[in-house]
Amino acid sequence: MSVVSPSRLAKLTKLRCNIFQTVYNPTGIRTGAKYLRARLRGPAMMSYYPPTLNISRVARMYPELELLDEDEEQRLQDIEDRKKRGKGAPKKAKTKEDGRRNQRRK
Repeated sequence: MSVVSPSRLAKLTKLRCNIFQTVYNPTGIRTGAKYLRARLRGPAMMSYYPPTLNISRVARMYPELELLDEDEEQRLQDIEDRKKRGKGAPKKAKTKEDGRRNQRRK
């Protein structure tokens, strides 16, 4: 019985990888090929769930319907009330100098 040399086995493995279009990995390092070969799950999940209806999107698509988004109206009213009480968001700095001034005040 003859013993096949390890170098010949390595050449055979490399040739087999070329023929069957697989990755030649003689050291057995983890490559993640199993996950890269798998089908992507995102498109299947997106097609499973129906598209969500958004009142603001529908109102923009059909302005002639004159739909009102009550949640958005309430949000805008709350922001306006907070600003009247001085609790609103600070003004945005137009220049770097303005930004530095606002930081010094704190």
